[in-house]
Amino acid sequence: MKRIIILAAVLLGFVVSANAQKRIEIAELPEAAQEFLKKYFSYTSVDTVKKDAEHGEKGYEVKLKDGTEVEFWKDGSYREVDGGKKPIPTAFIPKPVKEYVAKNYPNEKITHIDYGHKDLDVDLTNNIDLEFTKEGKIIKRK
Repeated sequence: MKRIIILAAVLLGFVVSANAQKRIEIAELPEAAQEFLKKYFSYTSVDTVKKDAEHGEKGYEVKLKDGTEVEFWKDGSYREVDGGKKPIPTAFIPKPVKEYVAKNYPNEKITHIDYGHKDLDVDLTNNIDLEFTKEGKIIKRK
């Protein structure tokens, strides 16, 4: 009986996980997300696109062939861009954030940006983690 309950729990976990992310075609992304990818990531191509229901918020997750991951809100605006350890394009990053990084970390590049509900998290090539207000004012350095 105990095995059946454990097996049922494991299977339920797989079902929930499968429903949380569903593969879709790039054409199914909102227009704003498609335009963002064309404008800032035209140098690479899309590997996978998934509709994502992480934390109860519907959105989209795109993995690019160069390893970069981009997450979008359900309206197609970008939520997160993660280059891993590699620098990401910065044209879409708020000007005050770029200026702060250039002034205080001139030899470093931005590898990750993440819009939370209240703040903006930025990671640099030297593994420094910066936290900004959504307007670009520095909150803390980690």
